[in-house]
Amino acid sequence: MDKIWLQHYPPGVPAEIDPDAFPSVPAMQAHITGRFGPKPAYSSFGETLSFAEVDHLGGMFAAYLHGELKLPRGTRVALMMPNLLAYPVCLFGALRAGCTVVNCNPLYTACELEHQLEDAGAEVIVILENFAHVLAEIQERTSVRHVVVVRMGDLLPRAKGWLLNFVVRHVKRLVPGYTLAHMTWLPQVLAAGARHAVPALEIRGDELAFLQYTGGTTGVAKGAMLTHRNIIANVMQARAWVGPHLVEGEEIIITALPLYHVFSLMANCLLFGLLGGLNVLIANPRDIPGLVKELKRHPFTAFTGVNTLFSALLHNEDFAGVDFRHLRIALGGGAAVQRAVAEQWLATTGKPLVEAYGLTETSPAVSINPILRREFTGAIGQPLPSTEISIRDDAGNECAPGMPGEMYIRGPQVMPGYWQRTDETAMVLGADGFLRTGDIGIMDECGFMRIVDRKKEMILVSGFNVYPSEVEAAVITLPGVKEVAAISVPDEKTGEAVKIFVVRKDASVTREALIAHCHETLTGYKVPHQVEFRDALPKSNVGKILRRQLREEEMKKRAA
Repeated sequence: MDKIWLQHYPPGVPAEIDPDAFPSVPAMQAHITGRFGPKPAYSSFGETLSFAEVDHLGGMFAAYLHGELKLPRGTRVALMMPNLLAYPVCLFGALRAGCTVVNCNPLYTACELEHQLEDAGAEVIVILENFAHVLAEIQERTSVRHVVVVRMGDLLPRAKGWLLNFVVRHVKRLVPGYTLAHMTWLPQVLAAGARHAVPALEIRGDELAFLQYTGGTTGVAKGAMLTHRNIIANVMQARAWVGPHLVEGEEIIITALPLYHVFSLMANCLLFGLLGGLNVLIANPRDIPGLVKELKRHPFTAFTGVNTLFSALLHNEDFAGVDFRHLRIALGGGAAVQRAVAEQWLATTGKPLVEAYGLTETSPAVSINPILRREFTGAIGQPLPSTEISIRDDAGNECAPGMPGEMYIRGPQVMPGYWQRTDETAMVLGADGFLRTGDIGIMDECGFMRIVDRKKEMILVSGFNVYPSEVEAAVITLPGVKEVAAISVPDEKTGEAVKIFVVRKDASVTREALIAHCHETLTGYKVPHQVEFRDALPKSNVGKILRRQLREEEMKKRAA
């Protein structure tokens, strides 16, 4: 395979990186603390922790897991909270104790959380109390033996933290009642950890750092096994690309995307940590007016987001009043950046919106556009250093430049496989080390790529994967539904949305009943926005419902 992109790399970007620059994430964090210790690392609700303070508190959490709970290496520790100071403390503490982190979306329903916890075999969960009632529904059916409950005001100064917790619980009433077994508050956990020695483990690069859940090639959520070496490699790849445009120890990045999402985890938390930058944590990015107010408080230099977040900001009347003089990099990922949004962003901020591409299975970054390129091209960029992308036809042969084919990826950031799913792993990872993405792309003569279609029938809502079979499985359980098919439709707010086609066996089933039923079992962004009732659905000669035909019909109808 000819790496044609290397001849057209931006100046200063190397062809290769060292994936073993650090033996593990804790080793990288020790390096960061040694270099940037007193500098601010994470800010939340107007309060800041330095790198040294995060290291100290993370050490206490690691000591609790290792010394108090006596957890063996590889124990899965689930984290279920938004962007709060407790997140990096528990993240780095768990990794330092030799545990594997399982990131959980706080918006999960009880069914979704139960599946993930049980599939991962998580023995510990750290959860914000606002969502503890969800865990309470299913705790006894999981392997969780220890629950650490976090409050919004934890790790803030005592008076400020107490006031925030009081408002959250008693004024805004954001904490539904719950009863949990084996529960300990985070401050108690840290106090207990302080009585034990901080573990000094030598963690190998091939040990698992994360089980990052994704739908993969089907609608069944599965854990992508990301090793410490995978993560270190991807951080070094991203640093090689963006590093020449940043100043170490002086960057301020707005972290509105949740850190439990692999894009924000790598790009914001880990990459900007290595650069000695400050992460301004946004606990509720849906509060656009609140986010704009926070932007006005900081001379931020970097911003990451998904297309829907950029669009929402641009439609806020106060956003144009933000000071963009210090902004160096705005990075879009998780979903395709729309041309209208990119062009409006450039006109408003004076800085380009740089699109990148990645997958959970690749830790996640695969390609990125040149940081200084101002015009929007619709490309997802060139492969990162030490990354190979092969465009292949259905027979597995290399496609010529400009010809569409499935994208295959090889590099040190590619996962070794899915957790306890050898059959699914074999479907996507070949003997040659290339990962099948299921995405159909075109590579030009300079190595720039465009996504033209997806073999996967995944629906991408605001950067989050929604799988048709998962939606269909929820809908079909409603009495009165005979058949259902779910497809993607364009949506101005979320990029894509879910539409379902339903054949009823009971004519009294309504759209409202279907939507309400889905809300009981699916996270909000997975709930269908549109419902169309039909007498029959198109099927193949073996009776398989043809989603592709439904999509084609929908496209023709919209084009008419």
